[in-house]
Amino acid sequence: MASKNNNVEQERSREDSGFGTRATSTTARLIRSDGSFNVRKLNQSFESQLNIYHRLINMHWIRFGLFILLFYFLLNLLFAAIYYYIGVEHLEGISTNHGMNAFWEAFFFSSQTLTTVGYGKISPEGYLTSFVAALEALIGLMTFAIMTGLLYGRFSKPNPRIRYSERALIAPYLDITGFMFRMANEKTNQLMDVEVNIIFTRNEEVKGEIKRKYYTLPLERNKIKYMATDWTVVHPITTDSILFNETPESLEASDGEFMISVQATNDTMSDPVHSQKSYMYNELVWGAKFVPLLEAVNGEYRIDLSKVGKFELSSLT
Repeated sequence: MASKNNNVEQERSREDSGFGTRATSTTARLIRSDGSFNVRKLNQSFESQLNIYHRLINMHWIRFGLFILLFYFLLNLLFAAIYYYIGVEHLEGISTNHGMNAFWEAFFFSSQTLTTVGYGKISPEGYLTSFVAALEALIGLMTFAIMTGLLYGRFSKPNPRIRYSERALIAPYLDITGFMFRMANEKTNQLMDVEVNIIFTRNEEVKGEIKRKYYTLPLERNKIKYMATDWTVVHPITTDSILFNETPESLEASDGEFMISVQATNDTMSDPVHSQKSYMYNELVWGAKFVPLLEAVNGEYRIDLSKVGKFELSSLT
């Protein structure tokens, strides 16, 4: 019974990032280089897989703009075809004297109805055409209400732009060495109460079975009040560190990965922001140090964000 209780206590105290102990593939990282989780979900319901709101909120602005334009064009094209099928003679005021054919006259009447602009040049006649126009106006009101919500959601959604160094370093630190990476806030707004956590994960053999193990790395400091310039995050590799005596070969053999989690408060709307990053064993540079970024010019401090990942080789001894 005591042995079972010990096993339960060990399991409760076991560190886990949420990926579990079975993620032991040596060809797949847990977190992609862009910060997204490297997980594909299969057999989702159609609604969960489609997830329109999430896709539109997180879509790149250029793609979002093109999507809205395409949707607007196709919707007007659909209603123009309906009006044309019913008969353009039921649209009073259509004229082809200016060189525009009747279909495109119906198309632009549709755009005026959809947006409720209604210039008054063309108007529907008959029950069927009037019903289609009324339905289109309703769809237009609902569509623009949804688009307004999407625009608000996109503008209000916290979107941190933290630039990380492309490589992490095993570099000289005080009279020992340390695992370190550098990051900086790309935006002109301020990030306050910035906190960083690093989880080191690797494959280990446990009772003859390969399992994924996780270790939280203690940092030189894991929290700063402001990130006005850059921040080099350091895990000192002391004799108590899980990385002590590790080599490039041992990290490769165990498929070592460093998972970075950053939390902060955005001063624009005082809302929390999150960012993720990971470094694989082959994204470490041994025996290097970051070059300084901060310089004082004409009474102000400047940092060159293009040099966030710039380093120079040095000796670990």
